[in-house]
Amino acid sequence: MEADTQGKKAIIFGASGFVGNYILEGLLNDPDYDQVTVVVRKNLKLSHPKLVTLIGDYHSLPSLKDQIVADEVFISLGTTKKNTPDQKIYYEVDHDYPVLATQIAKEKGAKSVFLVSAVGPDAGSSIFYVRTKGETERDVVAQDLLHTHIFRPSMIMGDRQESRPMEKIFIKLFSLLNPLLIGPAQKYRGIKAKDIAKAMLSAAKKPAGKVKVYEWKEMNELL
Repeated sequence: MEADTQGKKAIIFGASGFVGNYILEGLLNDPDYDQVTVVVRKNLKLSHPKLVTLIGDYHSLPSLKDQIVADEVFISLGTTKKNTPDQKIYYEVDHDYPVLATQIAKEKGAKSVFLVSAVGPDAGSSIFYVRTKGETERDVVAQDLLHTHIFRPSMIMGDRQESRPMEKIFIKLFSLLNPLLIGPAQKYRGIKAKDIAKAMLSAAKKPAGKVKVYEWKEMNELL
């Protein structure tokens, strides 16, 4: 089994995002990985001996198929209503892209997928955001990789590069509320973006079943 942990290849979808940036940093600094591929819309202007950069998006992904070769797939794609007011495009980013990425990666030999979702997903919900997250989880699981890891953060905390004034207010609020959220409500605790990434990388080193879901408690246990 020892040989299986050496020389792994990983691919990240969403590497330029809040959580994805930390995933990329962690993988590049992890000696277990020989190659880290990112699929991004524009060059990250980052150079590293392990790093392979593919310029693409949902629509161009099939043309990149031959280069999407990895043992593990990390997906932290997402958008906001403000940045993507069109629900069709929002759904494409939040659902279609992760599902297609998982499908193609599996075809090229990927064994594990690590998906950033959100707390409380429900494919049967009448709320668009909640339903989208639920359908994404359902359809990524349906791709039937050997291991599917789903991470469900509530408020994602930390300092973003882009300005989100309302989010900063909520982050301060969650900093106060976190200790009060106990028992079943623990899953609603805020968690730092870098800790989500750290939990994902820790999960990649541990034995897991077919499908494993990580809420606040499970992510916190991996830190």
